[in-house]
Amino acid sequence: MSSSQPLVKQVMRVKNPDHIVEEADHGGLKRSMGLFALLMFSVGSIIGTGIFVILGEAIPKAGPAVILSFVLAAIVCAFSALSYAELAGTIPVSGSSYSYAYATLGEILAWVCGWCLMLEYGVAVSAVAVGWGQYLNEFLAAFGIAIPPEFAQPPGEGGVVNIPAVFVVVACMFLLLRGASESATMNNIMVILKLGILLFFCVVAFTAFDGGNFQPFLPLGVAGIGAAAGQVFFSYIGFDAASTAGEEAKNPKRDLPIAIIGSLIIVTIMYLLVTVAVIGANGGQPSDYEGQSGEAILATIANNVTGSTWAGTLIALGAVISIFSVVLVTMYGQTRILFAMGRDGLLPKTFTKVNPRTQTPVNNTIIVTVIISILAAFIPLGQLAEATSIGTLFAFMIVNAGVISLRRSRPNMPRSFKTPLYPITPILGVVGCLYLIASLAWITWVVFFAWLALGMLIYFTYGIKRSRLARGEADDWTPDPEPPVVS
Repeated sequence: MSSSQPLVKQVMRVKNPDHIVEEADHGGLKRSMGLFALLMFSVGSIIGTGIFVILGEAIPKAGPAVILSFVLAAIVCAFSALSYAELAGTIPVSGSSYSYAYATLGEILAWVCGWCLMLEYGVAVSAVAVGWGQYLNEFLAAFGIAIPPEFAQPPGEGGVVNIPAVFVVVACMFLLLRGASESATMNNIMVILKLGILLFFCVVAFTAFDGGNFQPFLPLGVAGIGAAAGQVFFSYIGFDAASTAGEEAKNPKRDLPIAIIGSLIIVTIMYLLVTVAVIGANGGQPSDYEGQSGEAILATIANNVTGSTWAGTLIALGAVISIFSVVLVTMYGQTRILFAMGRDGLLPKTFTKVNPRTQTPVNNTIIVTVIISILAAFIPLGQLAEATSIGTLFAFMIVNAGVISLRRSRPNMPRSFKTPLYPITPILGVVGCLYLIASLAWITWVVFFAWLALGMLIYFTYGIKRSRLARGEADDWTPDPEPPVVS
């Protein structure tokens, strides 16, 4: 980096997208994931505990019209999903929105995007892992087994240490260290199981279906649709998970766009089926959900319809599997983004160490596991978990803006998928994200700006001087392998 170069030019330097793609071809990660695995990665990331709990909270806001809320949320997500699909097919690398920002909008925005993703992924995994013990206890209760509360909750919520949360994180770490294909195979199994359990719920609920439950359809008016849409939007987050596997996909230019868009379609259909089943069996008016636990709404309905507890136990198992799958995929995504940031020199080189046998980034997987385990075991996250929302929405905005920037700077660059109705689609994606960001709670903004300030401190004291663009090393990177593992 030239000391005479203006600061603005230093922080706005852009990586050549062709060079980014070339790096991916000899980046040290193994291309082992086909279309089905990529599709299941995104589906597995989207369908977490959200659909198991969200309906008990969303239906009272909109009544039966919550069906339209899910459709509206899916449309808002689709704008960003289409932009992700275009950039993932054009720049198929591990860094997802971080790498897209580096190729389109400049280094400092790429750093902020990557830094936000670390907050989003780290807190999201911790928050989800914290809840795993609760659902595990619900499932084990059917067999007369219970994890003592002091070992199933963090301090401040009645416990001493959340052992189940640590267990699920460490178990996912071992899967990730075995290799991407092994992790993908396990995720495929878990996603198929949880989709099967949701379909089982639909079959059970439809046996008690009453069409009269959909009248009146709009008890709280059009405003109710919007209120519920803002809530259910976050149950769609995760469709971008496949984009973090760009360097481990066998045919990324073809498969990544299909996986991203396909996962959103599959999940929307599943959500609508479950929503119709819930309303048909339990009612669609706000009064029908008074006194009911939102966290166990599907299990409660299944038990009521069957007149026994076995159905609810199976639903609880679905939630346990869902959380495990989400932890696995989210940890995978975080390690790959850290790998990309380390490769670019914005983080220490230790994040790029690749095991020659498993072809996985070992160091950053272990580091991520340690940090997440500590958060999940000892910290009651509460409202802090909402900080994941702003990181997600910021990344979505970056990707939508990146599509516009790359179309202008490289109009003739080969694209395996093009966002339809350009530039309307990415512009609507940015507007939708801004609307949702503006509605977030003040604590979310406090956490975000505190995290951003820390990130800026690290960037201006470390990253700006050590990035490979600053040192003129953008085209000569190869990974340092880990020492061979003796088995």
